[in-house]
Amino acid sequence: MSGARIYKPAKTAMQSGKAKTKSWVFEFEPSSAKRPDSLMGWTGSQDMNADQVRLRFADKEQAIAFADKCGIEYRVQEPTEKGITPKSYAENFHPDRVPGNWTH
Repeated sequence: MSGARIYKPAKTAMQSGKAKTKSWVFEFEPSSAKRPDSLMGWTGSQDMNADQVRLRFADKEQAIAFADKCGIEYRVQEPTEKGITPKSYAENFHPDRVPGNWTH
């Protein structure tokens, strides 16, 4: 059996908020590559753990404790936090503004 990875999911491109990014996810890494089905052409694999098992935990320590309890090898991917620079619409018209890309 292959190992697992523990990570905190990033927000999707369709999200403006941080919903569904608070919990930590435990999922198995695939043990074999996915391949197309000869009849239908759908992509799939024989590995049921990697395709169907995804557990959510409130924090990283709970996910690590679960992996240790079950004897599953794991690796932890630490999240990278994106810094947000606060801006306002009025800054576009400030007299000391350095000209940049304007669309009009």
